[in-house]
Amino acid sequence: MNTDIQQDSLFIPYRDGRLHIRHIAPTTANGANIPILMLHGAMSNGRVFYSDSGRGLACFLARAGFDVYVMDTAGRGLSEPKIHRDFALGQGEVIREQLPLVHQFILQRHPLVSQVHWCAHSWGGVLMASSLTRFSQLQHSVASLLTFGSKRTIKVRSFRKWLMVDFFWNRLAPFLVSRQGYLDAHRLRVGMDNESRASLLQTIDWVRGDWVDHDDEFDYGHAATNTQWPISWFIAGKNDRVLGNPSDVRDMIAECGIGKVKYTLLSKEQGNLFDYDHAGMLTNKQAEQDHFVAIKNWYLAL
Repeated sequence: MNTDIQQDSLFIPYRDGRLHIRHIAPTTANGANIPILMLHGAMSNGRVFYSDSGRGLACFLARAGFDVYVMDTAGRGLSEPKIHRDFALGQGEVIREQLPLVHQFILQRHPLVSQVHWCAHSWGGVLMASSLTRFSQLQHSVASLLTFGSKRTIKVRSFRKWLMVDFFWNRLAPFLVSRQGYLDAHRLRVGMDNESRASLLQTIDWVRGDWVDHDDEFDYGHAATNTQWPISWFIAGKNDRVLGNPSDVRDMIAECGIGKVKYTLLSKEQGNLFDYDHAGMLTNKQAEQDHFVAIKNWYLAL
């Protein structure tokens, strides 16, 4: 482990288990006193943002003076219990329970601050946006929203989209879930972590249909039009052809109706080192010399 980075695993009791949060402590004091909460996407966990060796956006921002907290949603990463056949939780519990719980936990650890920055990859951005539209208290205590490749719908058409979404996610994955009880994405080598039956089916519905809660029919799409959104930045990668296609990212910005929003396309044409893909925006080794610097400066200027 890189000795200049202090990482600790924190756990919050949740239902019949506990949620894991990786805390990466700041290595310098520069007045960046607002902590950052990071959330992964589908078939993933918090390690998309950090590594034990000190790589990743979370570690990079800790070196810039930020307290960074990376959560694993229930069943994923180091959260317990792991997703299994009878695991019943879906995305609704992340939106309504887990995100507000972790957010409040961070505020309690930082009694001198009243806000937390929110940052998400992929579907995590949809879950964070959903929590913000639903809870007015979060709208006042979230300082900013930064997303990477986040989209609520996938409207792009291509053979790759048909293979990855229409065939695998919408057809094959539900078939596999019907046999095993959950999607064993890690064993199949199609993701960093597994998906519960509820999360999979709810995600399929949202990508294809309305932005409405499956448990209580809360209309997030309608609520978004009356949401007091924080300052936001949506980042897309030029080579992200399906899971965070730039056109679908822009569609999400429009659907949310965010006023103070910045949109960036990471591409060589725009001066970046690479035409980044969906995961590479966060995992490419050169990102620390590229857009991570702009992200650090954006946070410091807020």
